[in-house]
Amino acid sequence: METLAVVIEEPERVSVRLVDLKDLSPDDVIVEVDWSGISTGTERLLWTGRMPPFPGMGYPLVPGYESVGRVIDAGDSVRHRIGEAVFVPGSAGFNDVRGLFGGAARRLVAPSARVVTIAESLGERGVLIALAATARHAIAGGAGVAPDLIVGHGVLGRLLARLSVARGDPAPTVWETNEARREGASGYRVIDPRSDERRDYHSIYDVSGDSTLLDSLISRLARGGEVVLAGFYDAPLSFQFPPAFMREARLRVAAEWAPDDLSAVTTLIATGALSLEGLITHRRNATQAPDAYLTAFSDATCLKMVLDWR
Repeated sequence: METLAVVIEEPERVSVRLVDLKDLSPDDVIVEVDWSGISTGTERLLWTGRMPPFPGMGYPLVPGYESVGRVIDAGDSVRHRIGEAVFVPGSAGFNDVRGLFGGAARRLVAPSARVVTIAESLGERGVLIALAATARHAIAGGAGVAPDLIVGHGVLGRLLARLSVARGDPAPTVWETNEARREGASGYRVIDPRSDERRDYHSIYDVSGDSTLLDSLISRLARGGEVVLAGFYDAPLSFQFPPAFMREARLRVAAEWAPDDLSAVTTLIATGALSLEGLITHRRNATQAPDAYLTAFSDATCLKMVLDWR
């Protein structure tokens, strides 16, 4: 089988071309993708060539881990899934290119166990499930302590803030240096960090990906406070020890979501407790992927770019 896919041939060179799919195993499904999202974190690193060493890394590769579509065929063990609307967190089902993370293609072969059934009504917003699960994982991994300061008002920062509000926690403050991104808050406030004099935050979640901020964030902690590194960093992180020592600061790294995070956020979305509205700002036909990647990574007004495969 062949399918049309986005392929990063080498850093800063994207094509849309046919690739070869692996054969279907008894426990696999074939998904016809309707929409896939572009990540401005990990995919930017793949596109620029700055992704740190990672299992499966290399070019050419199919990026993407935010795809939604419908199961159109399935192996003998999982044929009951044919017809389901699903979210696919990527695929390694290619023979002639690497699948890191392998979701940006018209058709995908993936293990049924990794494919999540979603509501038909979600449509393109289903691509946001991975980021919602990442936000939930960051909070759950800290014994459920929600942020009182979030650094960055991109999609992940907004989802962290929305989850906190949905949980009934005190509304967090969000820092955003880009004035164009300070709009869109609901139930919390977004400010320029230069206007914030507070230095007693207990839980700071950094989703900026800026490896130079650590000393500044530690200086804003209350004694015993925690900085959660919830972004993805391509440069080494370091900090001055004395300020961290005086505050007995704690550092925690929040990694990618786990299956229970996906389950939890799909329930929150289905019940209306967590809204995904207003987060997708840009759309392109999948054949325009080279232009879409440039826009996603260079336009500050682009929160989430979605490729339309239909």
